[in-house]
Amino acid sequence: MMPLLEIDDLHVTYRGSRGAIPAVRGLSFSLEPGETLGLAGESGCGKSTVAAAVLRLLPAGTEVTGRIMLDGDDVLTMTFGKLRAVRWAGASIVFQGAMHSLNPVHRIGQQIAEPIILHEKLSHEAAEKRAVELMAQVGLPTWRARSYPHQLSGGQRQRVMIAMALACSPKLIIADEATTALDVMIQAQVLKLIKTLVAERDIGLVMISHDLSVLADTCRRLGVMYAGKLVEHGPSHEVFAAARHPYAQALSAAFPTVGDPAERRNPHGLAGDPPDPADLPTGCPFHPRCPVVMAECDSTTVELRPARPDWQAACLRVEDNSAPTSTTAMALGET
Repeated sequence: MMPLLEIDDLHVTYRGSRGAIPAVRGLSFSLEPGETLGLAGESGCGKSTVAAAVLRLLPAGTEVTGRIMLDGDDVLTMTFGKLRAVRWAGASIVFQGAMHSLNPVHRIGQQIAEPIILHEKLSHEAAEKRAVELMAQVGLPTWRARSYPHQLSGGQRQRVMIAMALACSPKLIIADEATTALDVMIQAQVLKLIKTLVAERDIGLVMISHDLSVLADTCRRLGVMYAGKLVEHGPSHEVFAAARHPYAQALSAAFPTVGDPAERRNPHGLAGDPPDPADLPTGCPFHPRCPVVMAECDSTTVELRPARPDWQAACLRVEDNSAPTSTTAMALGET
């Protein structure tokens, strides 16, 4: 079966006053129809750049190399006419911050209907009827179709964005920090909705977040990004519970156990900041922050290597079928 989405050796470099800034450096992964993949990492690791690259939404002047195959067609070589047809109908994005993504002077029903009118050539009446049906599907009162964005809560606006993403029945949805700004109750409702829609419609889902627990609950596979590259990629629950790469372990350890006084007195964390993309360290880019760094880490570039047949990590300490080292866990616990 042909993958729904296949990204091969993707490099994305921004151009600015400081020169070339590599945001994504040799990213590769694939996604089958109906499959779910989470991308995690700190701010600045390249997650949102990947989302924008899939539909060629990057700023003018950005250098992009590699391949982005969407349902058999290379997005990077598509004509603009073909690309315009693919957006919404082939793949769509749910952006973070729905208030900034919705038009404040258009009613909700009109905004959901707009891509249906453009791509499916339906009449305004038929498109608005479909919009109302989509609103009901994502749990919004249908009378809200006549509301403006400022009249809706944050959770309701995020549901509008999901309805818009589903409007033209795309095969792929990219959710970029779609639940970050929501309270935990609304977040749980939106995540349940996304999982239900993916299962019912056999949609491919790429979900981007800094929250590993959200991704582990929503996605079958999990990729952890650092400095523009994948440093770990495997089954989501296993990666969340027993990551192989020290950076992925640190992200997992950042979630305290509720009611555990030991963790409250000694919270886990990770010292330092992510590297400047314009001035990356030599060797492994994580080595200046790594709690279990070795001498060769500052001079050896490590690509993803097997931790298990379906699980990879980019760390010198990782060997096939190895378990997470106790020294790594101890070092993270003492941070």
